[in-house]
Amino acid sequence: MAEQIVTAMGGSCEFNIVRGYPALINNPELTNVIKQNAADYLGKENVVDLDIWMAAEDFAFYSQQSKACFYRLGTRNEARGITSGVHTSTFDIDEKALEIGMGLMAYNACKNLQ
Repeated sequence: MAEQIVTAMGGSCEFNIVRGYPALINNPELTNVIKQNAADYLGKENVVDLDIWMAAEDFAFYSQQSKACFYRLGTRNEARGITSGVHTSTFDIDEKALEIGMGLMAYNACKNLQ
């Protein structure tokens, strides 16, 4: 944390710079490749764009060191009553999502190593 006092044009402002998580930056080219791979693997109808949102995420540190693409894997199953959001006391996961997620990661790795 660094305290700063700025004076300009007859006014002044005191503020603190608080260091925290860096911005999570999705590399546009890599994101397009991963999105296409996901559509190939899961079917285009199962890949959706989400609204941009502000949140802290550990993955942001990786995106400072290398090209990165952060994506979310759906874990709900309304037919089975699994509908709670993550980070809630009622969160549950459709375990099929684990198989799908690992398969997608392996598919991405294989496609990007070609």
